Amino acid sequence: MHGQVTGLAYAIFYPLLAALGVPGNLVTIAILSRGKCGLSKYTTRYLVGMAVTDLLVLITAVILNRLSAIYFPVFFLSTTPVCSLKIMLIYAARDSSVWLTVAFTIDRFVAICCLKWKARYCTERVAGVIIGTSCVVSCIKNLPWYFVYEPLYILKGAPWYCNIKLSFYSELLWTTFDWVDRLLNPWLPFFLMLLVNALTVRHILLANRARRRLRAHNATDKRDDPEMRSRRNSIILLFTISGSFLLLWTTFVVNFLVVRFTKSNYSTGSNANDPRFILQESGNMLQLLSCCTNTCIYAGTQTRFREEFKNGLKYPLNLIRKLIRS
Repeated sequence: MHGQVTGLAYAIFYPLLAALGVPGNLVTIAILSRGKCGLSKYTTRYLVGMAVTDLLVLITAVILNRLSAIYFPVFFLSTTPVCSLKIMLIYAARDSSVWLTVAFTIDRFVAICCLKWKARYCTERVAGVIIGTSCVVSCIKNLPWYFVYEPLYILKGAPWYCNIKLSFYSELLWTTFDWVDRLLNPWLPFFLMLLVNALTVRHILLANRARRRLRAHNATDKRDDPEMRSRRNSIILLFTISGSFLLLWTTFVVNFLVVRFTKSNYSTGSNANDPRFILQESGNMLQLLSCCTNTCIYAGTQTRFREEFKNGLKYPLNLIRKLIRS
């Protein structure tokens, strides 16, 4: 019974995630690409890159992998070569998404705290180079995943599904690869985000304290401080994006620690009641959910983004009204 409930939860969660996440990221890409959200061009380029990679994660991990396995279990996408290719692409898209989030966090740190470097680092050209490099390196780094899997079944001479080779847990080369993979994502991103955010908070607190003292000497100036308001908006956007990443990836990290320090294997899903399988799938679900949160963050923190979104919703209605009147 518990396994049926778990299966039902997956059957509801992943279609809902695809139905909301794919249009949400497409709308985000369209709105940000117009450049009317009051953000700098290089910041917009990072946010568009993050939305594109999030969209790729949803297409590969949710639609081509999860939904196809749930609703079309016996399909050419489930053959071992295609399955291995899917998994490799999922990891590549995932790493690109994560490292662009890290790059955006560092970009905000430089723009807020390192004014001497801002003119050189915070440019469209640098943003384009970082985005391109992150995607290319992520693809190269995840090529070995294609060779990790073996067929789960051989039916009429055809290999079906993907099962992790036992050598992946015992051979030094594969064990090293797994540790390096987890080090580069999510351990290093976790550390960098926590460190950069802590330094950013420290700088902003010191800067705001000094600015309040400066304004206190000018008692006649009662106007709202636009610089402090700009810093506040930047820090809200930064912390909500990086904070949601840290929160939603925590379960995934815990599952990796459980597998490695208990010397067990990743669950194959043969027993839906297995606590290890539930922990593993919960981590995967939350990790994939992180690809849908940025749209909500933009809508909640950026006034102009909300205005552009409302205008986009009104456009077809206004068009219909004009057609009716004409």
